[in-house]
This record gives sequence, C-alpha cells and structure tokens, in this order.
Amino acid sequence: MLEVADLRSGYDGIPVVAGLSLNVREREFVGILGHNGMGKTTLLRTLIGILPATSGEIRFQGASITRAPPHRRARIGIGYVPQGRGIFPGLTVRDNLRFAAVAVGRSNDLAVILAEFPRLVELLDRPGSALSGGEQQLLALARALIQEPKIVLLDEPTEGIQPSIIEEIVDLLKLLRLRRGLTILLVEQNIDFIKALSDRVLLIQKGAIVREFATQDISDAAAMGDFGKIAG
Repeated sequence: MLEVADLRSGYDGIPVVAGLSLNVREREFVGILGHNGMGKTTLLRTLIGILPATSGEIRFQGASITRAPPHRRARIGIGYVPQGRGIFPGLTVRDNLRFAAVAVGRSNDLAVILAEFPRLVELLDRPGSALSGGEQQLLALARALIQEPKIVLLDEPTEGIQPSIIEEIVDLLKLLRLRRGLTILLVEQNIDFIKALSDRVLLIQKGAIVREFATQDISDAAAMGDFGKIAG
C-alpha cells in the first residue's frame, strides 16, 4: 500500500530523514521505534506532505505522491493523527468531526463514527479544550477515521493519556482493522502499546531504518529504552 524509497527531508537545510526506505502492506500494522530526535515525527510529516521531501519517492497504492499537497493525500486515503492530537480546541466535538469530514468531501453524518467511538456521544457539545487528554486523543482518532482513510499515520498516540484509554484505543484499532481493513503506520515509544498492535517493528536511527524485527522479538533491552542493543 505504501512504498517509501531513499526518502530525505529536514528543516532549514538540516537533514533529519536521511535516505529512509520502508514498505507497508495492506491491512498491516507497522510500528516505528527510536529515540527522540531520530526522525520519527519528521518522517510522518513528510509522508502526509506537511514537510516537503528533498529527494526520494513516496508511492501510495502504486502511484507517486511525492509532490502531492497534504489535502490531496488526505482525499486519496491517507489519515494522520499528529503528536499533540491537532484538534480544534475552540470547536465542539461535533464540529471537529464535521469539519474533518467536509474537508475531504465525505458525508458529515456522524452516526457511523459515533457507533465506533461511543465515548464521544456525551461529549458532542463540549469544546475540544474541555476534554481530558485521553478524550482528545479519541477525538483525534475519530477525526482521522471519519475521512475513511485506507492508512492512518499515528504519531505517539499514547502520550499523556491514562492507561484505561490506552487499552480502549488498542481494542478499538484491532476492531477497526477487522471491520474496515485498516492499515496503520505507528510511531510510538510505549513498548506495550506497540507490541499489542504491530505485526512488525522498524527501528529508526539518525533518520534511516536500520533494522526490522517481529513484534515478539522486541527484547527486554528495548522495553527499558535501550534501542541500541536491539540494533546490535
């Protein structure tokens, strides 16, 4: 579904993603692990088009999207949940969802998405700023999924949220994988979360993928944050 070849990007002439290549198959959940500053968020920002690629290629379902603007990538089926959630704090939950749907030409009927995110039903008239961190993350996921994406790019979805909602997100994403045939590329440092969801895990160092391994092979060293030992 997604093919990335020798991708390079960065900020103000400073390279961050440095010749990175990866592939994600349809209905696959792929995790990316790495220390802060290794290029994880920069990679997702480049894949969605917020940050331009300086070289290399991104292909989605066989077609090159390397130079496509973010709105076109969203319309062809790439969803994005940024680190920090990216919701509109001054809009209600209802309007956050409707805005996301209309932005890509989808129906703003909320019935389907609310059936998948029942916790949001009682929050529809609350502004995004009034939600807890976990509720904001659920809203961010719902905003992405109301656009009916084929693949979702998730950036640190467990950051700053309570364990009960982390478990809810795991269960929800597993269900949506079965129900929608969802594909996910997940950047995360929560080892338990990435192990619960991912089919395989990629290790990123200095802007490049240096190793791929099966989820069950993530070592105790990785769980302690010593990613260098897994790469050895």
